[in-house]
Amino acid sequence: MDVRRRTRTLVAGLAVTAALAGTAGAASAADDTTGVKPAGSTTGAKPAGDGARALCKRLPKIDRRIERALKRLDAGAGRRGSVARLEKRVDNAKKAGHTAIATYLQNRLDFRKSLRTNLEQRQKDLTAVKTWCQANGNGKATG
Repeated sequence: MDVRRRTRTLVAGLAVTAALAGTAGAASAADDTTGVKPAGSTTGAKPAGDGARALCKRLPKIDRRIERALKRLDAGAGRRGSVARLEKRVDNAKKAGHTAIATYLQNRLDFRKSLRTNLEQRQKDLTAVKTWCQANGNGKATG
């Protein structure tokens, strides 16, 4: 009996919430038809520039982050997140005859190896960006 009362109360509460949400949505839609945007609204705003200044400023942090990730990927089997550790786990799963686990881990290993390639490419790109930033006053000349 008590369960039915709780269920009814829950259903009634959900109905009220849905009704209020519908009313708020209708009011919001009515505001949108006037063409007046609230102050500070950025809907449809275009970027002011290419973000060169911000990228040049964050360059050292980005570089350190990529270095840490590559170091972790290239570490030995004792380091969590390394390719070697995941390879060992795949081998262990195959030896134990856990084919579903081995397949899952192999897919993760394939992704992790591609991640290393991706990070190495980003590192090369970042070197070019660093050169550009040095030559262009850390992006201050651009918008």
